[in-house]
Amino acid sequence: MNTQRVIDAVSGARLLQRLAQLATYGGLEGGAMNRQALSEHDFDARAWLIGQARQLGCRVWTDPCANLFIRYDGDSELAPVMTGSHIDTQPSGGRLDGCYGVMAGLECLQALAATGVRTRRPIELVVWTNEEGSRFSPGAMGSSAYVDPTRLAGYRRCQDADGVSFGQALDAHAHRFAHLPLRSTVQAHAFVELHIEQGPVLEQAGNPLGVVSGIQGVRWYQVRCHGAPAHAGTTPMPLRRDALLAATACLVRIDALAQRLAGADRRLTFGRWQVTPNSINTIAGQACFSIDFRHADAAVLEAFDAELVTCLPEGAELEPLFSHAPTAFDPAVIDVLEQACAATGMASQSIRSGAFHDAMYLASHCPTAMLFVPSRDGVSHNPLEHTEPQHLLAGARALAWSLVQLADQA
Repeated sequence: MNTQRVIDAVSGARLLQRLAQLATYGGLEGGAMNRQALSEHDFDARAWLIGQARQLGCRVWTDPCANLFIRYDGDSELAPVMTGSHIDTQPSGGRLDGCYGVMAGLECLQALAATGVRTRRPIELVVWTNEEGSRFSPGAMGSSAYVDPTRLAGYRRCQDADGVSFGQALDAHAHRFAHLPLRSTVQAHAFVELHIEQGPVLEQAGNPLGVVSGIQGVRWYQVRCHGAPAHAGTTPMPLRRDALLAATACLVRIDALAQRLAGADRRLTFGRWQVTPNSINTIAGQACFSIDFRHADAAVLEAFDAELVTCLPEGAELEPLFSHAPTAFDPAVIDVLEQACAATGMASQSIRSGAFHDAMYLASHCPTAMLFVPSRDGVSHNPLEHTEPQHLLAGARALAWSLVQLADQA
């Protein structure tokens, strides 16, 4: 079968070599990566990747949000099967987050070219822009704007820490890659994203492959608690209005709410704190903190929305920052991925993603699912990010099998 020929042609050594080459663009001492979205390092990495694609005889496009589309032609112009991820990194990130999915996708195209296998549908490798959100916020701009192009106008106004707008960075990309043809959104037949897990579940279970059933929904909020700044030495305790004490006292109530609603599946984080005036000898007049709550059940998220205000101190302000419903991946694509894992001869399991991925947005555009490989110690967004080479190869082979299977569908 074509699928077996292609997965046999997937080379682990070539995959590792390409990951190492990609890591030279924005690499730091100690193995960390700093390849921010639409930076010069990102541009250089894209130029190298385009060269690799053209050596395979692939066609390349970009779009108004600087996404890259690398097409291995099929026997028809039917809607393509897409795979891919992102190559932008955190300021001190690892070499695999996003990058593995792109390099594995390129290796699948190489295996197709090496075997001469031509599928019914085209297969496209996509590099989505600014998934991390570490330079421009929010993240996943490229994939979300692909699905809903009306988002792009607002994204163009977003600025990085140096005051450079996303629009200016997009214009710089358009200038650097003026030779690439521009295209608008193309309806895809299916999308499969291969990614490192970024958590410990697969490693602890001893399974090298995970078929992702969906992505948790999320709520982000900011809570602002008010008090009265006063002298730390002269104000008696009963007369104080300490905003920080009020803020920290409500954490136990919020955690209890999350525990009651979500049980063992609770994912609650108080991640960002700002205290004013933040002086060693002044009582806090204001304390702000963020809440990140995630769950796979939309009803749990809605209940948390409804009850959160009852946990807060009197006079506190609650501001919703971000909301996304849980994502359920397509059962038919999941079935193909389960067959693909079996074809590699490696053990797999069903798993749900707690992190955001571009596939979260593609799921509203076309049938979508994801594959995971283990992360050592669950570490990611960190120079110590690591997946064993045999697991990287297993993921790439499962991806190749699934792409051929999906691309041969009518």
